[in-house]
Amino acid sequence: MKILITGNMGYVGPCVVSQFRKHYPNAELIGYDSGFFAHCLTGVKVFPEFCLNTQSFGDVRNIPEELFKGISSVIYLAAISNDPMGNTFEKPTLQINYSSAIDAAHKAKKAGATSFVFASSCSMYGSASDEPRTEDSSLNPLTAYAKSKVYTEQELSKIADDNFIITSLRFSTACGMSDRLRLDLVLNDFVASAVASKKITILSDGTPWRPLIHVKDMARAIDWAISRKRENSGNFLAVNIGSDAWNYQVRELAQAVADLIPGVSYSINKDAQPDKRSYRVNFALFKRLAPNHQPHYNLETTIRELGQGLETMKFCDADFRNSSFMRLNILRDHINNKRLNSDLEWIR
Repeated sequence: MKILITGNMGYVGPCVVSQFRKHYPNAELIGYDSGFFAHCLTGVKVFPEFCLNTQSFGDVRNIPEELFKGISSVIYLAAISNDPMGNTFEKPTLQINYSSAIDAAHKAKKAGATSFVFASSCSMYGSASDEPRTEDSSLNPLTAYAKSKVYTEQELSKIADDNFIITSLRFSTACGMSDRLRLDLVLNDFVASAVASKKITILSDGTPWRPLIHVKDMARAIDWAISRKRENSGNFLAVNIGSDAWNYQVRELAQAVADLIPGVSYSINKDAQPDKRSYRVNFALFKRLAPNHQPHYNLETTIRELGQGLETMKFCDADFRNSSFMRLNILRDHINNKRLNSDLEWIR
């Protein structure tokens, strides 16, 4: 088995690499990444890419065909991965998240790969707080990031066939510790605030709904998807990934952090404009299709793990929203120091 993982040097990638090395000890694992966030290591003693057979560097917008030679499966993690970055860099977001994913799928299929897993997002449901959204619900993408995921799913569905199985995993909002920790995610932000300052500031009015999933449970879902057979829901499948128990309002997340970390208080911005990105999600299909790959983590264990991880790192930066723990700040720093251009291409 020879597996290609694009975008492996981000937040999710290290957990995926670890999962696959444990589950497929004899597999040939190949990483392909632009290296934007390669230096954003957090509390690790071993370089996470050590578990790979090969780490290649390059832009997925120019991914070489020869890279797919002998590849059996592709995991497409490469992405401009949240709304602030997507809104700031809309053109590269569509190129990397959408056009390049389709290009990679075509090249993988041509080379003889049999499966393709795309990291999609539940954010495509947009404003949908009236009832939990299923895979058949209407889509309402509100941002460049969410739109890129919708466009990609639509095109991938046309590429799949009996010999090339494509699975699009509509992930809940990620959270939890990783070898490349991000704090521009709602629960991670709250725990970091609690550890650094004992105070959580909710930027919204606290009412938006968010489904969450631990990053390690994301890796387990990808493990299931890579070996999914056509008999299990067809040549192309888009499926919500998460747990019904993990649908929370933002204020509930803050309260949970305050309950578990001593001395923490939180405030809500009552004057905030309504956040239209509010959605609950139904995960019944995932539970039925992948009973052995359901999430292991719950809210309490995730908060405790994050808190312990940050304390081990001696994290104390109350101003972390202006730090390198926010991926948008990393990209801006690369641009300001003339390492990247405005289209997020390396300047050689």
